[in-house]
Parts: sequence; structure tokens; C-alpha cells
Amino acid sequence: MISASNVTLRIGKKALFEDVNIKFVEGNCYGLIGANGAGKSTFLKILSGQLEPTSGDIVITPGQRLSFLQQDHFKYDEYQVLDTVIMGNARLYEIMKEKDAIYMKEDFTDEDGIKAAELEGEFATMNGWEAESDAANLLNGLGIETEHHYKYMKELNGAQKVKVLLAQALFGNPDILLLDEPTNHLDLDAIAWLEEFLINFENTVIAVSHDRYFLNKVCTQIADIDYGKIQLYAGNYDFWYESSQLMIKQMKEANRKKEEKIKELQEFIQRFSANASKSKQATSRKRALEKIQLDDIKPSSRKYPYIDFRPAREIGNEVLTVENLTKTINGVKVLDGISFTLNREDKVALVGPNEQAKTVLFKILAGEMEPDEGSYKWGLTTTQCYFPKDNSAEFDSDDTIVDWLTQYSPEKDATYVRGFLGRMLFGGEDGVKKVRVLSGGEKVRCMLSKLMISAANVLMLDEPTDHLDMESITALNNGLIKFSGVLIFSSRDHQIVETTANRIMEIVNGQLIDKITTYDEYLANDEMARKRQIFTVSEEQIEND
Repeated sequence: MISASNVTLRIGKKALFEDVNIKFVEGNCYGLIGANGAGKSTFLKILSGQLEPTSGDIVITPGQRLSFLQQDHFKYDEYQVLDTVIMGNARLYEIMKEKDAIYMKEDFTDEDGIKAAELEGEFATMNGWEAESDAANLLNGLGIETEHHYKYMKELNGAQKVKVLLAQALFGNPDILLLDEPTNHLDLDAIAWLEEFLINFENTVIAVSHDRYFLNKVCTQIADIDYGKIQLYAGNYDFWYESSQLMIKQMKEANRKKEEKIKELQEFIQRFSANASKSKQATSRKRALEKIQLDDIKPSSRKYPYIDFRPAREIGNEVLTVENLTKTINGVKVLDGISFTLNREDKVALVGPNEQAKTVLFKILAGEMEPDEGSYKWGLTTTQCYFPKDNSAEFDSDDTIVDWLTQYSPEKDATYVRGFLGRMLFGGEDGVKKVRVLSGGEKVRCMLSKLMISAANVLMLDEPTDHLDMESITALNNGLIKFSGVLIFSSRDHQIVETTANRIMEIVNGQLIDKITTYDEYLANDEMARKRQIFTVSEEQIEND
């Protein structure tokens, strides 16, 4: 168990947390949620001991081991991948290195032998002999293939490093597991594996995540941060949302009834206070009036943008024809003769672990990259707008936000442009901010403003949820569901893919798998296919034996 007792954190004069008291107990997975800036990551740092609170205490059950997801992707660059994972259990790794140092000694003494024996005993107690195989299993589950296990961390790309650090946090069955955005930069297969791991994990988990599907799948309780307080709700994210909305509704209804009673009492007092025969009743009602207290209903600190993609023109029957697209990058054929046709009702999700193949296809269709072979043709009635995964080039200027968006607007009126920025929560003086200094989330919200103001009838989005908070992701999800044009997108957010797409495409070894289906149906059929393959291989082995 881990608990916070009267925890307060002040940053300058502002109290981020005020007298927080909460217990996280074994056997539960807690989703820590709240608006941007509410202090979710900060609270995890306080729990992990990385940050000292202004006052109050964090108490961990004696003897329990706490593990957390490291955020510094370069910290372990000089270590091998397997070693980095095993470092998740610091004491076990220390024993391994101490043992190796003793056995490497040329002048091995009796004292060394005694010490080695003690270390071997502790090593065995901690299941040290299974450490490498356990670490390898975690890496394989997250999609880090065996060929990478003995490489140095500096040889891996960013997404691979994230997976290794996640494996490090999960390693060795920690008693308390703290995860800050564990699904960031994971492909959907790795997220599915992590979900199953946490569902079967029997100790305490506290996770910050903007992935609603993930929170619904793994969480048994939700810890909601709002206005410096943390409120626990039993159940997953959807249950929290329904419960919190119901509670607000009930408080408003109770206040309405109290206000009616106040009005009734005030009218009686006003009418009969000067009447001698009714004075006792008026006095009694004054006392009753003084006892009525309205509930203090604070508006949530959460702010939801309004995302509404409205095409300027209706799309025709001919949307996109792709024939034999082929592209080789650094000697690897990422697209190998891909062909497909988009129809006017299509909402296509590009899925699968091959991030590069998806991005290359988007760039070719957006005209930012030429294919080696093949061709594509957009229909005459189509207008396209593209949301790239890497948007840094878009903001490499000294323009203000208003000037930046105006260049993409069919109307150059500042008030018109500011209206679209206001929908994305850029108000007042925000409009004169330089785009160069915007945060990752602000840049994404600018890009979504660009998509809205373009009024395109074909949207191409490559991982649009990166850097967004949960409120913005929810708004984007609703906007994509309502969009009447053609959509082709990739996203690690399971809920967006499932609720938006009616067609699934996956690029495997450069080849296209194309299915008219929902995402959950696609995954279920894919799982059945894998099971059939395993069963067939097993039958062949039996026959060979």
C-alpha cells in the first residue's frame, strides 16, 4: 500500500495540491486523471520520491518495492538493453554485478567465498536465475525482438527506447507500479499486450494516461484531480464520467429544491413578519431559512475544445485511386506495389506496428514525397488537408498564431480566424503568441484549427492525438465521428479507431491488408488467424514426430 497524508505542494504562491489524503491499496489499478496542468505527473513524482511535497507525508508499506516509468530516454544509452530492463530491480542488478566482480578476482579469498555464497542465496531468493528470461519475455511482448536484446540503448530508436523503459518498470513484479503515460509512442499491438499484463497484475498500479480505452480496460478505480483535491471513484473511466456527471446533476437538483424552499420561506416572512398573530411562525421560518445551505458546485477545471470539420463542398463518387505504389527507404521496401480505391463513404484507419510505412504513404498522398513506382489520382471534387506526424516545419516561423492560421483561411478577416482559434481554446492574448514557442499540445490544436478552417472534404491525419490531453482527444473523436467527408488516419487511440473507422488497412512487409470492418472485428479475426496458424504448425510437428 502507498498513501498520501495531508500532502500539500506549493509552487510560488499557488497551491497545486492542498491537504491531499488518499490510499492506494493492493490489487487495484488506479487511473489518475485531471485537466492539463492539474498536476497528474507531479503527483506521481511525489509518490515516487522524485519530488518533495511542501508538507505532508508519503507512506509505503515497509518492505514493498516501488517501480516507476523513467522519462529520460537517454539515461541508459551506455547500457545493454537486457541490463537496462533488469535495472528495474536495483537490488537484483546490484547483486549480479557484485557477484561478477568477486568471481573475476584473481586472488579469490575465503572471505570472498563467504560473501559470494551470501549473494548467491539472496540472488536465488529473488529469482535471479530467471532474470534474463523474464526480461526477454517482457521485451518480446512489447515488440522488441531478440536481435535487439544485447544491443546498447543508444543503438535503438526513440519508440524502442520507450518500450525498453516500460519493460524496466514492469520487471521483477514490483509491489507498487507508477506509470506516467505508458501508452505514449506504443503501437496498438504493444498497448494491447500492456493491457493484458496490467489486467493480470496483482499488486498496486497507479497510471496517468490520456487513452480512454486503456483506462476503461485496466482500471478498477479512478483518482480524479480537480482544484487541488483528489477524489476516488470505483470503476473505470466511463463509470467515473457517468458518476461525476450524476453527482453534479444531483447537487444541482438539490440546490434547486433548496432555492424553492428559500423563496417560499422568504415570502412567508415578508408577508407575516409584521402580523402579531403570525410573528412566532415568521420567527420559526427565519431560523429554518438560516439553516439552509446551498451546495458549493465548482465548475470543473476541465476545458473541452469544440472540433467540427465541415466540408465546403460535397464529395463526388471518385475520391482516390492508388495503383502499384512502391517506395524504398534506406534499402527497405516499405511500400511494395500497393493498390486501392477510396470511396465517398470511407473512414480508413491505417493500423499496425510499421509506423514508417504509414507515414510514407501519407506523405506520398499529400504530395510531399514521390513514389519510386506507381501512381495515385485524387477525384476532381476532392480537397485534401493533411495533418503530419512531425509538424515542426509548420511552425518554423516568427508568425503569431492568428497570422499563421490566416494564411490557410479562405477569409482573411481576423475575427473569422480568431473564431476557429477560440474553438481550440486560444483566447484573448493567445492570438499574438509566436508559433515558434508553442508547446506540443498547442501546436496540435493549431493544426486542428487549420483542418477546420480549410473546409476540406478529405482529411489525412497521421497520429493526431500525440500531445493532446483527454478532453481534446474526446473532442477530436466526436469531430471525426460527425465528419461527413472521407477520412484516412492513423492513431494509437483504440477508441478513436473503433468508433470512427469503417475500413481497416495494415501494411505488412510492404504489402497491403485491406478489410471493410471495424477495428475490434479486425483484431478478433487477426487473433483467430494466428491461433489457426499455431494450431496448424502444432499439427505439422506432431506428424513429423
